[in-house]
Amino acid sequence: MDCPVCKNEPMAVLEYDGVEVDYCFACEGIWLDAGELELLFGDPEACHALLEAGGDAKPPKEETRRCPICDAKMRKAVSSSATPVTYDRCPAGDGLWFDAGELAAVLKESETFAQSEIAAFLGQVFSGEDAPDKG
Repeated sequence: MDCPVCKNEPMAVLEYDGVEVDYCFACEGIWLDAGELELLFGDPEACHALLEAGGDAKPPKEETRRCPICDAKMRKAVSSSATPVTYDRCPAGDGLWFDAGELAAVLKESETFAQSEIAAFLGQVFSGEDAPDKG
């Protein structure tokens, strides 16, 4: 699957405990298929409340991104977290796109996630420690 920001840049698939995270080494963005964020978050109800309560966002001055699955124009949305995060979501429900650092900011809202093994794994991978080779 190609990165929706870098266009022709293939994303690496990182898998942990059955959850696949698509990661672009070029822009450090992350794509999550539908349902994967809930699995990472560890609390589906809290996850939905955090993402849905914020609603749609005013589009920042950046190019419209297309869903890497269905090619639809993604919509901007904002989380209702203590520090609101603007992210992209597929209007067909195929998944969510987070620019560099946005996913970490959203996941920090979950105490369950913050104390989990997957948090340590993702922190290690996204910080560049023992990250998979780019090539």
